[in-house]
Amino acid sequence: MRLSPALLRSLVCRLVQLHLPLSLFGTTLVCATLVCASLSAAPPAAAAELTRTIQSIKPSVVGIGTFQRLRSPAIVFVATGFATGDGLSVITNAHGIPDVLDTEKNEALGIVVARGDTVEFRPATLQGMDREHDLAHLRLTGAPLTPLTLAPDNGVAEGQTLAFTGFPLGMVLGLHHATHRATLAAITPIVLPSINSRKLDARAITQLSRAPFPVYQLDGTAYPGNSGSPVYDPETGAVHGVINMVLIKGLKETAITSPSGISYAIPVSHVRALLQPGGAGSTARK
Repeated sequence: MRLSPALLRSLVCRLVQLHLPLSLFGTTLVCATLVCASLSAAPPAAAAELTRTIQSIKPSVVGIGTFQRLRSPAIVFVATGFATGDGLSVITNAHGIPDVLDTEKNEALGIVVARGDTVEFRPATLQGMDREHDLAHLRLTGAPLTPLTLAPDNGVAEGQTLAFTGFPLGMVLGLHHATHRATLAAITPIVLPSINSRKLDARAITQLSRAPFPVYQLDGTAYPGNSGSPVYDPETGAVHGVINMVLIKGLKETAITSPSGISYAIPVSHVRALLQPGGAGSTARK
């Protein structure tokens, strides 16, 4: 009887656990034992690379939110974002940015940074907005964050393994980074729908009439709080895209309890365009 490689490995590993003399089972089994031992002795190279990369990624990934001192809670989380460029530019999703701020009550837009068990809010200016590609550019003042490197345009291929880091549940349990692996399942054309009826203006209708643009379809589970998370190479940390939506099974309330496992990301080329002087929808709002 011929055993499949997977079944053979499983059998060998079980024999090792039982401390049985493998030499009794022939040369093939002994050779397979060496394979099993090597697999159990050290983690796969890719896993080791991601473990190291995560540590360099986390300082660059921040929460996006608004702050109002007399409100409870004072900080309202709206999305994930990440630093790039000179460390004072933060990229996130346009759909997470509030249309208006309550300036009479000193509500401010900014980033949220984890400081152990506490969080720090830093105000930011809305430097640019690209609603067509669901991207927003915030600018900080003061000390720069550690910036992430943007990968070359069109630098990924279907089947490639990627990762993304963000805050899937927002600040429900505190601001804790979570990293997920993902496979680039497809590069597919898509047109982003209007976020809500209030934004279905003449400009939005014009965008919907345009030809769809390519986005990355990921075989990976993202949650609402992941909006704006960087999608990056597990080995180098270079950013290839920005998570912007998930495929929801049924009602939107099931996005957390019954995730579809299908997520979408905006290619980094649109981030690079937004960061250019006079980039799409450049504006200035605090």
